Amino acid sequence: MIKSGELLSDILISVQRALIGFFIGSITGILVGILTGRIKVLKQTIGQLIQLFRPIPSIAFVPLAIIWFGLGESSKYFLIFWGVFFPVWVNTHIGVTNIETRLIWAAKSLGTGDKKILYEIILPASTPFIIAGTRIGIGVAFVCLVAAEMAGAFGGIGFRIEVSHMVFRVDKMMAGIVTLGVLGATADWLFVKVINKFLPWHRLNITG
Repeated sequence: MIKSGELLSDILISVQRALIGFFIGSITGILVGILTGRIKVLKQTIGQLIQLFRPIPSIAFVPLAIIWFGLGESSKYFLIFWGVFFPVWVNTHIGVTNIETRLIWAAKSLGTGDKKILYEIILPASTPFIIAGTRIGIGVAFVCLVAAEMAGAFGGIGFRIEVSHMVFRVDKMMAGIVTLGVLGATADWLFVKVINKFLPWHRLNITG
C-alpha cells in the first residue's frame, strides 16, 4: 500500500477532513462556550438545547448528513464538526462559568470594559479548560472521521477499512487501523508541542 501510493493518498484525504472538521468544531465550541458561560439567557436557552443534542453520536447523523449535504466533503466535515463541538463546548462553558465573580467585580469597579475583561480575565482563566476540551476533540475527530468515511466516501483511511472488509482483506484493514492510531497519536503529540511552545505556563504531558 505504501509502494503503490494508496496509503499516502488515503492519509492525505483523511488528515484534510479531520483538520477542517476539527478546526470548525473547536472554534465554534469555544465561541459558543464563552457565550453560554457568560450570558445567562443563552445558558438557559441555547445551553439547554445543546445538552439535548449532546448525547447523539455523529454516526446517527450519517444518513441525514448524506441527504442534507450529499456525498461530497461537506457531509464529512459536518460529522466531524458534530463530534468535536460538544467536548470543546462543555469544557469552555465550565471554564467560563467557574471564574470567580469577585474578579469580574473588581475589574468593573476599576472601570474595565467588557472587551478588556474578556481578553484579560475570562480567556486566561478558562484557557486550561479550553485546552483540555480541544485535546479531547482531537481524538474525537478521528473517531468521527471513520464514521464519516465509511458511508459515502471514495477515499480515506475509513473508506479503505470498509472496502477491505467487503473483500475480506484483513491485512489492509489492520493497516488502516494501525495508521489511524498513528495519526491520532501524532496529532495529539503535535498539539502538546504547540501548547508547550506558545503557552508554557499551561505545560502538558504527552501521556495526559
